[in-house]
Amino acid sequence: MYVGDRFAQHPDRAAFIMASSGETVSHAELEARTNRLTHLLRDQGLRRLDHYAIFMENNNRYLECNGAGERAGLYYTCINSYLTAEELAYIVDNSESQLLITSLAKLPIAHAALALCPRVKRCLVVDGGAAVRALDDPRCVDFAEAVAAYPDTPIADESLGAAMLYSSGTTGRPKGILRPLPETPPSLPLPLFAFLNELWQCSEGMRYLSPAPLYHSAPQANVALAIRNGGTVVIMEHFDPEHYLALIEQYRITHTQLVPTMFSRMLKLPADVRARYDRSSLQIAVHAAAPCPAQIKEQMIAWWGPIIHEYYGATEAMGFTACNSAEWLAHRGTVGKVLMGELHVLDDAMQPAPKGQPGELWFKTANPFVYFNDPERTQATRSADGLMTTVGDVGYRDADGFLYLTDRSTFMIISGGVNIYPQECENLLITHPQVADAAVFGVPNEDLGEEVKAVVQPMPGVVADEAFAQLLIAFCAEHLATMKCPRTVDFTDALPRLPTGKLYKQPLRNQYWQGHGRSRIV
Repeated sequence: MYVGDRFAQHPDRAAFIMASSGETVSHAELEARTNRLTHLLRDQGLRRLDHYAIFMENNNRYLECNGAGERAGLYYTCINSYLTAEELAYIVDNSESQLLITSLAKLPIAHAALALCPRVKRCLVVDGGAAVRALDDPRCVDFAEAVAAYPDTPIADESLGAAMLYSSGTTGRPKGILRPLPETPPSLPLPLFAFLNELWQCSEGMRYLSPAPLYHSAPQANVALAIRNGGTVVIMEHFDPEHYLALIEQYRITHTQLVPTMFSRMLKLPADVRARYDRSSLQIAVHAAAPCPAQIKEQMIAWWGPIIHEYYGATEAMGFTACNSAEWLAHRGTVGKVLMGELHVLDDAMQPAPKGQPGELWFKTANPFVYFNDPERTQATRSADGLMTTVGDVGYRDADGFLYLTDRSTFMIISGGVNIYPQECENLLITHPQVADAAVFGVPNEDLGEEVKAVVQPMPGVVADEAFAQLLIAFCAEHLATMKCPRTVDFTDALPRLPTGKLYKQPLRNQYWQGHGRSRIV
């Protein structure tokens, strides 16, 4: 995020506070830290439009790691901190990152990944210290020691940089979302961020509570905008519902952004705990990233009042819809009206679907992007004339123009606000010598919205029991991040496949959603 000359207005105001420790870093200090890292990146040979990657948990160095890229005209890729070494290596290498920033907590995974990342010239390790020296790897250095030698003033050739985040596709391989970067000063953000600043009602001196991982696109953007507005960000290392409420009171929080799972967990607190903390400072609570059950949202509005705002938009940001509390109550279940982009709801023949009838959602893209070094996958999301883009969501508009999501044309799972693409797990399970075929999809989970389920066709002679199910779960955990692994495994004699060989998962999945009062939604 850009600090720039704004810090001079309130140099001693806290830029961010770590929720667990209370460690506070001022705007002036964040500016100095960001400048030092920017000089280091230049010294490592990174020039405008080059790439580097960040792989670590929420910590006291994360914001400057983003900010340096934004000041130096670089693309920085923030990577899910729960990935395995193999998954991490793919993204680091695919993004053409020349430098990796990680932490002591993630060092074992990061160091294992480096063996598969020949482009990486240097790995900076936050709190690395003796652990880095023990590696005896010339590419790995302690972060603080490395940046200490550089000046805390801006580099001479500042220009606007941006995040290049990864979003998985139906094939399971992540893809980098690359936006064109104009050669402008970092004080002039991309138009998308001016829109988000208004959408999230950011304001001068705001106090923003961030309960989510900083590698996620929306929390990352909201934190950056709070800093640009001269505000203070309170960063939770991990979400805890009561601690979250206590932080609102302690720091007089004005703005926050959550996912529905967080709503659910707070609502499950005892009534006396929920009533214990003063929330009167809170002005704006934004949510997105996953479907919010109508009953949960109704309870949250009743508890917090009409300060809850919802929006819908993919990481690709081709378009956005949004609604406030009053609009949602009048159109229960909606994700709002279109505020950015031109939305088209189309049937299978690419013709407009009637009002109230579901179809695939296509946008005339408001924010140009391509999938990095992947023209085929970029083209796969475009209409034949190249004017519209889709990520496979299905929904409909009512007579008043409010959008409702009903399903996805792909089988992406959204669990606790995290996107999980089951094809990757299916492909892995089928490699197991005792598995003939496998299907992976989302099934209901009261807390997370969905959880990962695998249905497996064993090889002849294999005993399909709980021991085998646990063996397969452990097999997945050896190769995939925990969130991508099935929580449970069921067995079947044969999986339904179309004559083309395509797995027909819909009837399988429907069995698990029966009796839940709705079809599976996103």
